[in-house]
Amino acid sequence: MLNLSGKNALVTGIANDKSIAWGIAQQLHAAGANIGVTYLPDETGKMERKVRDLTASLNPSLFVPCNVQNDEQVQETFKAVGEKWGKLDILVHCLAFANRDDLKGDFSATSRSGFALAMDVSAYSLITMAGAAKPLFTDGGSIITLTYLGGVKVIPNYNVMGIAKAALEMNVRYLAHEMGPNGVRVNAISAGPIRTLASSAVGGILDMLHHVEDSAPLRRSVSQKEVGNTAAFLASDLSSGMTGQVLYVDAGYEIMGMTDTRVKG
Repeated sequence: MLNLSGKNALVTGIANDKSIAWGIAQQLHAAGANIGVTYLPDETGKMERKVRDLTASLNPSLFVPCNVQNDEQVQETFKAVGEKWGKLDILVHCLAFANRDDLKGDFSATSRSGFALAMDVSAYSLITMAGAAKPLFTDGGSIITLTYLGGVKVIPNYNVMGIAKAALEMNVRYLAHEMGPNGVRVNAISAGPIRTLASSAVGGILDMLHHVEDSAPLRRSVSQKEVGNTAAFLASDLSSGMTGQVLYVDAGYEIMGMTDTRVKG
């Protein structure tokens, strides 16, 4: 049985109970990991309260603010990890953002500022967090991030986020090469579309979900729990020989070429 007892896992990107990060945190906790949580701070404190209340059932031993666009705050996050835990075993990166206006219409209309924002939050943040975490992986470890099919194939309206995910997947490979000698593995999960706060910004998301349900070999979409189970596997010694990989958890949709289910064999 998968066992993460004694492992320290820092999970980023939990926004609400629909977040894939929430599904991952639950499965890591179920496997026995000691959980730490970051949240995006705001002036009202609303996000902190929301995430704190949601994750209370996981008994997180670390709960810290982290805006990945603030280098000082990223450093402070991992300083807190070092002071509280002494070492880190698992880092879960579930961070992505793009302006809503850049997730619909013509890709060529992407604004310069919107492009920079999407790349900063969705791709560069993995680099800066991995770099800050690196000294804390004293016994090896696992870094896991979330990507999507739109990083390798055209998905209508995904637009600039597809470019950010393509960059993120290359980040995984370069970081795997850099951190491998220290026993740290870096992998990505490419999850099928799930109704989340982030996905709701993508134009036509409901049509996308229905299309996957009609066309994927399993004839359904996937759940937070299924993505969480894969993350727990990647965090464990059961995946000790895997690094630099993108694992598709999408009910098989990625393998399809002709996706019109009316076509009979």
